[in-house]
Amino acid sequence: MSAVADDLKGRDFTRVADWSGDELVRVLDLADELKRAHAAGEERRLLPGRTLGMIFQKPSTRTRVSFEAGIWQLGGVGLYLSASDLQLGRGETIKDTGLVLSRYLDAIMIRTFAQADVDELARNTEIPVINGLTDQAHPCQALADVMTIRERLGRLEGVRLAYLGDGNNVCASLMVAAAKLGMHFTAAVPPGYEPDAGALDAAHTAAEDTGAAVRVVHDAREAAEGAEVFYTDVWTSMGQEEERERRLRDLAGYGVTDELLALGEEDAIVLHCLPAHYGEEISEAIAHGPQSAIWDEAENRLHSQKALLALVVR
Repeated sequence: MSAVADDLKGRDFTRVADWSGDELVRVLDLADELKRAHAAGEERRLLPGRTLGMIFQKPSTRTRVSFEAGIWQLGGVGLYLSASDLQLGRGETIKDTGLVLSRYLDAIMIRTFAQADVDELARNTEIPVINGLTDQAHPCQALADVMTIRERLGRLEGVRLAYLGDGNNVCASLMVAAAKLGMHFTAAVPPGYEPDAGALDAAHTAAEDTGAAVRVVHDAREAAEGAEVFYTDVWTSMGQEEERERRLRDLAGYGVTDELLALGEEDAIVLHCLPAHYGEEISEAIAHGPQSAIWDEAENRLHSQKALLALVVR
């Protein structure tokens, strides 16, 4: 395995927009290498003795297991830190928490609500901070997504991706990553569900350099036409339960269906960041069908995050 360069050591990964397309590709290349080694049963202890603190203010399956298993496979250890168990839950400031944890840990992953909290933590630590999810962004998911697309299609540049549903944090991060990597991204969303304006600006800026096309439309059929990748996410995320009935009405018609898949390329793949709500944004038959790359995508959370950790942890 090639040596890991040290020029990214100490970098935060709080939003996709802060990294260049070339830097994202470096993560993907190392992720591919680590995935091959893992499948062959070869250990890659790139971070021996390092400790990753994992702060959770939102529960998780994939984020917790992939980071905890990943740091262990790299030779380190992961500490699960529930916010309710920390002094954060009793009023200690994020700044003070970050300053203290910097003295104990080699990196922090935080999964929380406000992007501002992640940014404040990053400003007040001397170790890398990784955004495991906020209401605004999900950059680690975007890494796994583009890794899976390249793995399945053999390229990223020029790939036509249709995102259907809510223009949420997953949509925002994937849109920016796609633009930075030269993919054509169309989000089909109902009025009022458009992606974050800041993410749209970042995606359009990146697209000027790569030649990518970034569009937001209100017609799911328009987005699906000729698509090589179909992507969707749950319509009701954590913290939105009281809005569930309204969201189901608004988002009806914006899921991945056989009718929409028929408008795409014959060998198009389907992605979903999970968990899936079958009968809403996707059917179980599609999620487990021949066009689904969802389970590879879930696995690739492990490999892409291992690569990220190996590149940024000193």
